[in-house]
Order: sequence, then C-alpha cells, then structure tokens
Amino acid sequence: MRMKRQGLIIWFQHMKNIKQIKRYGHLIYASKKLKYAVIYVDHSELQDVEYKLLKHSFISKVDRSYKPFVETNYENAKPDKAKQYDYKMGI
Repeated sequence: MRMKRQGLIIWFQHMKNIKQIKRYGHLIYASKKLKYAVIYVDHSELQDVEYKLLKHSFISKVDRSYKPFVETNYENAKPDKAKQYDYKMGI
C-alpha cells in the first residue's frame, strides 16, 4: 500500500539550514540561487510539519504542492497522424 504524500516548498534564508529541513520529510530538491527546498511529507502529518517549520526563524514561507489535486487523465489523448509517422521512422 502506498502512503499518500504531498510536497512542501520551503523558502529559507541560508543554505546551512538544509540539514534542519531534512528532518521533517524526504528532501527532493534544494535551490542555492533561489533559496528554496522541496520536501515530501505524509499527507496525515502535513499540517503538523507545516506548523513546526514555520516556527523556525530562518524559514520565510511554506507553500503546499497542488500535484495531488491536479487531474492527470486527459480526455483528448489521440496522437497526431504526422507525429505517428515520425515515431515509426525512428526519428
């Protein structure tokens, strides 16, 4: 059984604080230039982790990922005839 998880985007002030952010979830990505990190957290613990992260002085903002709520089943999934020919050619 897969656990339902959701991503959190954490905006921070210094890269040295990544070690503390790692403790709250599974770190996926950290940007040095824009100073944000993406972590995944179990859906049941989401509010608790978000509240604990906002208590830290080095964290400026925490955003939730909308990926679990976006529909990924597309209605018009017919391939284009021209593209279908290119796929057969191996291009």
